Amino acid sequence: MVLEKEEPLLPSTSNKTPDPIDVALGAAVRIRRRTIGLSQEALANQCDVSFQQIQKYENGANRISFSRLVQIAKALRCRVVDLMDALDAPDDGAPGEVDVLSRMRTPGALELLAAFEQLPHDARSSLIGFMRTLTPADSSLES
Repeated sequence: MVLEKEEPLLPSTSNKTPDPIDVALGAAVRIRRRTIGLSQEALANQCDVSFQQIQKYENGANRISFSRLVQIAKALRCRVVDLMDALDAPDDGAPGEVDVLSRMRTPGALELLAAFEQLPHDARSSLIGFMRTLTPADSSLES
């Protein structure tokens, strides 16, 4: 009698590569922290960890335990679910909001978005048109 090997419920991950979910959660923490103008050091002090630990959380290098996530959410003046919303997308194979959070980790992305939000609608449209002229044709700037 041959026993079939059961497949794991979750895919195996390498110890060297951060899990995309950890990266997305870290990006959500970073976005919220920067949105409210809190430094990594200030967040670290409120959570009783080093600022290097906050960096590792934000980069997805270290996983955030649930108890630590609750501390972080309190320090960021939000609910835990607010940080986890991007992770609650249907599993249809599309990158979805996890991809958006990964893009928000690009240096300058948050500053660019903050400035973009201050522009009037017609200036936004002009800027998007200009950006399309600067990017390759297969870019994701298509509407």
